Amino acid sequence: MADQSPLKPFYSVLILAFVCSALVAGAVVGLQPLQEANRQLDRKKNILAAAGLYREDQPIDRLFAGVETRIVDLATGRYVPDDQLDPEAYNQLKAALSTDLGRSLDAAEDPARLRRLEKYSLVYLVKQGETVEQYILPVRGKGLWSTMFAYVAVDADLNRIRGVAFYDHGETPGLGGEIENSRWQQLWQGKRIYADSGEIAIRVVKGKAATDGAQAAYEIDGLSGASLTTQGVDRLLHFWFGDDGFKPFFRQLRQEETSNG
Repeated sequence: MADQSPLKPFYSVLILAFVCSALVAGAVVGLQPLQEANRQLDRKKNILAAAGLYREDQPIDRLFAGVETRIVDLATGRYVPDDQLDPEAYNQLKAALSTDLGRSLDAAEDPARLRRLEKYSLVYLVKQGETVEQYILPVRGKGLWSTMFAYVAVDADLNRIRGVAFYDHGETPGLGGEIENSRWQQLWQGKRIYADSGEIAIRVVKGKAATDGAQAAYEIDGLSGASLTTQGVDRLLHFWFGDDGFKPFFRQLRQEETSNG
């Protein structure tokens, strides 16, 4: 019997590795549509949860039928026409990293520690007929360990929070991770964002929020044992409801309401 080539085992392993790689790559490509569909369902679920509209016994797509997706120019506060940017295809995190659709933030204008900001943001309108009842806004900012992502639902008066849903973060379980706790999120309901002067007044405080007096309308309990996460949530609120966030959008909506009234 002829001697076997010493390279034969190597070739066998190489062929096996190639076949396995091809199978894994095929599975990844084949599962992409399903993964994307699940991501979209999860996004809709969290938007509905922030608005207080999510129901476990109802199909998410049916519940989301009353939500309109738009894109707003953060600098001007005006809606962007759908034929300019498609809301269904727009990825604002990728936009923030691009040179055309994003910009760098310096430290003085970046309390949320984003480093880069997209020029356009998605917004979600909960409508009853033609009347907007809530605006759901995507927000994010750095906590202790991670970037925290959330949706904040704001009443049609543009100053009262209907609800919040933190849905992605890497904060410490049981401490900063309590931003996902529904009991803590319920504390946000009814809190006011701006003082009568127009200044941002909402705060996530260290310890317990005031229960009476003028500050009670603006304060949210901090997270026990998670002061840096608490500070991160407070900073992201001040950024996204400020001039670089959604304040120009609110200003534009009020101007339109005044001119139409």
